[in-house]
Amino acid sequence: MTHITIYQSRGQEYTAFRCQGHAGYADAGEDIVCAAVSVLAINTINSIERLVGDSFDLVADQETGLIDFSLKEGYSKESLLLIRSLALGLQGIQDNYGNEYIRLTFKEV
Repeated sequence: MTHITIYQSRGQEYTAFRCQGHAGYADAGEDIVCAAVSVLAINTINSIERLVGDSFDLVADQETGLIDFSLKEGYSKESLLLIRSLALGLQGIQDNYGNEYIRLTFKEV
């Protein structure tokens, strides 16, 4: 199962996320749930880096499926929108494939 936590400030701003694990929907290389989560997360990170230019911390490990991302102070509203879009996409995956493969939680920091 892929566990995803979206971290939000008291002002309901999504400023970080952590993905860990593999969905287990299908064999490696054929798992569309895992691939969808990866594409959304990596595209969000790439968009923040290349289109917005905000600074962030990132730790990733392909073997464990870890992507740990957090914006650094001074982030823009554009980065917040991109992370909100990520959350929307992940909720869609969870709605379509169920809690057996993906668990999405929101945590206030």
